[in-house]
Amino acid sequence: MPPRKLFRLKLRSRTLLLGERTLIMGVLNVTPDSFSDGGKLFSLKRAVDGARIMERAGADILDIGAESTRPGSAGISAAEELQRLLPVLEALRTRLKIPISVDTQKAGVAEIAFGAGAAMLNDISGLKNDPRMAKVAAKFGIPLILMYMRGTPRTMQKQPFAKSVLKDVIAGLRHSLAIARRAGVRRSQIILDPGIGFGKSFRQNYELLARLPELANLGYPLLVGTSRKGFLGKTLASHGKPAPPEARIWGTAATVTASILGGAHIVRVHDVAEMAQVAKVTDALLYALSLRTEQL
Repeated sequence: MPPRKLFRLKLRSRTLLLGERTLIMGVLNVTPDSFSDGGKLFSLKRAVDGARIMERAGADILDIGAESTRPGSAGISAAEELQRLLPVLEALRTRLKIPISVDTQKAGVAEIAFGAGAAMLNDISGLKNDPRMAKVAAKFGIPLILMYMRGTPRTMQKQPFAKSVLKDVIAGLRHSLAIARRAGVRRSQIILDPGIGFGKSFRQNYELLARLPELANLGYPLLVGTSRKGFLGKTLASHGKPAPPEARIWGTAATVTASILGGAHIVRVHDVAEMAQVAKVTDALLYALSLRTEQL
């Protein structure tokens, strides 16, 4: 098993080394209809408290999302997204030491969020929703996470799935990369996310996890988010009912391990304390495997 390639990601105030160990991205949803927590953090105090708990638990990055992207969701206006997002950003910019990423598909929201303290952009549409996002990232020189989603949150689990999920994901990511590079985003500032759960079938999510090394061959750092997702709920179903999100932690742990062994540099999770332990142990295993490979 080859070791992960090392990358340096430049932020405004620091440089993150990717690959030496797995970085933990904690998920902070400030929406009333989050699939993972049912909107538990949809208040300023709860959001701030939740963010600080994640930092203490071992998060290296905090990813804030103010628009639900659960299957079937219709989206909200930029004004409403900013109304939810900005108070949290402004409250956290002096309270957190870790960098903040903003999960948005809108260039206008991204630009304002960057002015309010965000250090990274996470676009689940891979620049399909608003190609101007790439120009914002290029203008400020900030890291840009490009995810591949087949369709939109409203349609992604209703339209036909790809015949070959790996080919579909690679083609989609290459399309996003082309948009980003044409806009002037530096190669060194791009992270790729295959989009586990976004427009993929139950089996295709597992196939992507098994074939992550092939995505690593694209030459960019990888972010993988499997945390509490629906395919885990189906796998862990009991008496014909999917396991609820809060009962998917052990299943998430298994997929986080698989992601790291497959080459992920960053894992995006809800249960930071637990997954920080998983990542630490898996990193130790990955290191041992790399030493064994060198000796052969």
